[in-house]
Amino acid sequence: MPKETIEEKRRRFLENAKAAVAGAYATDEHAVMQAINSYNNVEKIKNMLHERLEEWYSIYFPELKMDNQSTYAKFVLKFGANKKEATKEQLTNLVGESGAELHSAIQRSIGREPSKDEYRAIRRMAEQEVQLGELSEEIDAYLKESTKNVMPNIVYLIDYKIAAELLAKAGSLNRLAYLPASTVQLLGAEKALFKHMKFGSRPPKYGILFKLPEVTAAPKRDKGRLARLYATKISIAAKADAFSHNFIAEDLKKSIDLHAKEIKDNPRPNLPPQKEGAGHHQKFQGKGRGDWKERPKGMQRYKYKKGEK
Repeated sequence: MPKETIEEKRRRFLENAKAAVAGAYATDEHAVMQAINSYNNVEKIKNMLHERLEEWYSIYFPELKMDNQSTYAKFVLKFGANKKEATKEQLTNLVGESGAELHSAIQRSIGREPSKDEYRAIRRMAEQEVQLGELSEEIDAYLKESTKNVMPNIVYLIDYKIAAELLAKAGSLNRLAYLPASTVQLLGAEKALFKHMKFGSRPPKYGILFKLPEVTAAPKRDKGRLARLYATKISIAAKADAFSHNFIAEDLKKSIDLHAKEIKDNPRPNLPPQKEGAGHHQKFQGKGRGDWKERPKGMQRYKYKKGEK
């Protein structure tokens, strides 16, 4: 068999690399990861834009208060040029039962009407906010359907957006499946974890899983236990989604409900405040685990005195 030349080896390695990349992106999981990152970015931009719009338009209508951002932007689009032209019927169609109250607020408003140039700029901002809201809804609809196909077991246990965030943090479904439950529990809390490892501060109990309604609404003493319970079942569900492709989520959900009830019925007693870690207010010398140097409490954590060793 003739020996391969360097150029032939190079071509073979490139073909193998291309095949590996194509195989890695053959599933929809990478699209889901890009979608959830895009969704979060769109939501952040939309919230920032709404803050600017609300603060600017409050010059002309300071009494206007709405919980729904999209409705606020639509009000600016329809009636922002001259709010007093809006009728009760039009306002009721826009905001519902509170239309009459809003009409009354318009009549007694102390704000002036914007000039043509001012309204042109404000209108453009409102249009952008409405468009961003529509884009966010489209991405959300895509996530709702695609996550069911990529990881049906995990989505059965938790909200699809939280599942997508876990997937994005892990990097792929296979990586998520290989992670132990303790790591799944702390996905999204990397900064707090490394702070604990470096400075001895209190360790985090949860990361992205804190967004679960069951964890958020739980008493403080039970939040960590519930997060660990969900992380354990999510880890099992991820293995089923990645390897066996069997639907086992119904049994996992029953197990979660049973153990969550046990946690609720048998809460832990209120423990005394936890002491600060061994590394708190200390400087690490970089030699070994026990090589810490005491330092004054008032000293800034990352700035030391000149010449200090």
